[in-house]
Amino acid sequence: MSTASPTPPRPSAARLLPRMPDWASRNFTLLTSAAFITSLGSHGALIAAAFAVLEHGGDAGDVGLVAAARTVPLILFLLIGGAVADRLPRHRVMVTANLLNCLSQAAFAVLVLAGSPLLWQMMLLAALGGTGQAFFSPAAEGMLLATVDRKHASKGFAVFRLTMNGATIGGAALGGAMVAVIGPGWVLAVDAAAFAVSAGLRALLDLSGMPRRAQGGSLLADLRDGWHEALARPWFWSIVAQFSVVVAVVGAAESVYGPLVARDHLGGPAPWGFALAAFGVGTVVGAVLMMRWQPRRLLLAGTLSVFALALPSAALAVPLPALGLAGVMFVSGVAIELFGVAWITTMHQEIPEEKFSRMSAYDWLGSIGMVPLATALAGPAESAFGRSNALWGGAVLIVLVTAAVLFVPEVRTMTRRPPEAEHDAGEGEAAPEAVPVPGVDTVSGPGAGAVVAAATSVPAPAPESASDAADAEGAARRDG
Repeated sequence: MSTASPTPPRPSAARLLPRMPDWASRNFTLLTSAAFITSLGSHGALIAAAFAVLEHGGDAGDVGLVAAARTVPLILFLLIGGAVADRLPRHRVMVTANLLNCLSQAAFAVLVLAGSPLLWQMMLLAALGGTGQAFFSPAAEGMLLATVDRKHASKGFAVFRLTMNGATIGGAALGGAMVAVIGPGWVLAVDAAAFAVSAGLRALLDLSGMPRRAQGGSLLADLRDGWHEALARPWFWSIVAQFSVVVAVVGAAESVYGPLVARDHLGGPAPWGFALAAFGVGTVVGAVLMMRWQPRRLLLAGTLSVFALALPSAALAVPLPALGLAGVMFVSGVAIELFGVAWITTMHQEIPEEKFSRMSAYDWLGSIGMVPLATALAGPAESAFGRSNALWGGAVLIVLVTAAVLFVPEVRTMTRRPPEAEHDAGEGEAAPEAVPVPGVDTVSGPGAGAVVAAATSVPAPAPESASDAADAEGAARRDG
């Protein structure tokens, strides 16, 4: 008999991933890990793209055009992406979108490393990235919480959100430092590799237990119905309109003016990466706070927190030193989480489950619709009024539109209704579906998710059922 030690079994792909709670399925672990890897790379790539434009002779207007080139396809193809995700296997749509992002970022990296990128080439590659995101986001929103039983839905969403916040902190900090040390081209190459790894993880999903989806009705009819529903709720359309301005201002400040201020006054990309990381820390603190604090007047508490989102533009206008800017970004991160949780809770309380997704579509599009215009006009506004005046103007706009929303009666008076009593499924009664409203969002609905999306452009998945999908959808855009 041989005395040689047996060859140890090769670990499965799931065992190679970070340790997850006992209730987390293999699919949940794969999706969460893939999202973490993608987000980590993308946060660094956003900083790298801006400095790639600047290092090759671009100015504020060029940075804004590249940022706008990514957002325009996202707006144009988002509804189409949702229709495709409802008709094809979602994991295949997600993998294909990841591969498109991988190829576009790899080409961007090659151009930058070769030392001869042209503005139109960078805009084209950014547009391909935005197209990939438009198809990825709707598909991802139907996958995440379908991998967790309803009893643990809230825990699953909380773990996912905290994981994404960790990627925000690490990606921004590492991205800024790596751009300063090895240059933007290599950071873009790392992001391309991250998309490739994420596509591989998502390709390993086991969909044998997923229920078949019934074909829906006409997309146009659903959108028309959602439009009437939105107009019938003043609190909804007023806040979506508010955040169309807020997200545009935040997007211009963080995508265009932030890198310029860092270059001219703070010593380069590393301090700006540190400031974005402080924003991520703030989202974690805000999430923890909202896990413990449940304001009775949801929209009033959320809207009052939005005033703090004017602070980053004001800090860049001064400009504050790196430490002061990081402090301001931390406060704005806390604020966006406070609003995000209040908003998604209100959406679930007030909007019928069967209409939630189409309302969320208007919420998303209304929130990001003005971002391309704002980023494209950031450079001309700087030339016409000066960078400091343009930033002060943006801060004032946020204050004015937020104050205007407080004149809507429902925003001031809407209260939280007590949740229905939950029953343990093991006691004979079916447990009602948990509403994933952990103290975090970062990612759906008008501002919270969209604000972060403007700065991070990172989509977040959501649940499979109408109720769960609504949660994740709202959370995805508000957290970013």
